[in-house]
Amino acid sequence: PYDIRILEEKMVLQTIWFFLWGLLWALFFMTDGFDLGIGTLYPFLGKTDQDKRIMINALGPLWDGNEVWLITAGGVTFAAFPLVYSVMFSSLYSALMLFLFSLILRGVSFEFRGKVDHPRWRKIWDTCIFFGSFVPALLFGVAFANIFQGIPIDHNGIYHGTLFTLFNPYGLLGGILFVLLFMIHGALWISIKSEGDLQERAISTAKKLWPVLLGVVVIFLIASKFSTRLFDNYIEHPAFFIVILITVLAFLSVRFFLVRKTFFKAWFASALTIVGTTFFGVIGLFPNLFPSSLNPRYSLTAYNASSSPLTLKIMLIVVIIFIPLVIGYQIWAYNLFKGKVTQADLAHDEAY
Repeated sequence: PYDIRILEEKMVLQTIWFFLWGLLWALFFMTDGFDLGIGTLYPFLGKTDQDKRIMINALGPLWDGNEVWLITAGGVTFAAFPLVYSVMFSSLYSALMLFLFSLILRGVSFEFRGKVDHPRWRKIWDTCIFFGSFVPALLFGVAFANIFQGIPIDHNGIYHGTLFTLFNPYGLLGGILFVLLFMIHGALWISIKSEGDLQERAISTAKKLWPVLLGVVVIFLIASKFSTRLFDNYIEHPAFFIVILITVLAFLSVRFFLVRKTFFKAWFASALTIVGTTFFGVIGLFPNLFPSSLNPRYSLTAYNASSSPLTLKIMLIVVIIFIPLVIGYQIWAYNLFKGKVTQADLAHDEAY
């Protein structure tokens, strides 16, 4: 009985950490998603240099804080599920390096763009902002879609494929889904933070992208039925369908609030849509973290790839203490910079 209690306690900890892992990724997509979306829309919405500066400054005080969640999600993967971390970085090394270099390029571009007052100089860094935003958004979707359908890893965790193996039809569909989610999220943020023609273009863009995203969502759900086993947990536990229902209602609310020009409510509904979409996959995956498409027995799960129970306990205490602090800081930062970005703001030395 004592051994059974220890085993049950360990499984509870592993389950908690599995869903905390999913929550941290969801928070990252929710927060960093809008600035990746803004960067992707950057060359299309930014008709003038002033428009582009307003777009950059709309995310300027927040984007680096948003990426704290990426570090947190990666850190949790390393500490709670070290075997998953090692296999992930060995099998998806090229994709992860491309993703990290893109993020570095984007951050550098924000700083360097205004250092030289020359059109060609700005054009170079404008291009880098676009690619540094579009590529990570696409790769996130491609990576998670491939995880949903399974990665070709063997019993030793060795990846049997190349970078281009990931760009299969279902993987690309996941990439398109993420790009569209983030673009609408970003367009809504610009609708909140800007005025005049730029705001009108952002509103129009969000309205045009919404039905496109609806179509992609329907196709993705149908493809998931045939390409993955994500629906197995939902069929076995029908109560989980509430997650899908909430996500659908949030997505419909984006359009509802957008038409009524309550842009912050539309953005919040978009954020909830992104969180719900992430948890649709997380719940469908459980207990798999890195499923194998070669043989289910080779899959890495919350139960066979976790750290020791003591490590999970200590980390849980740390998370309970510090995650609320990070959330509190972000609420303070968002509230501090909640006003619209105006031409007067661009005249400040601190502005991008």
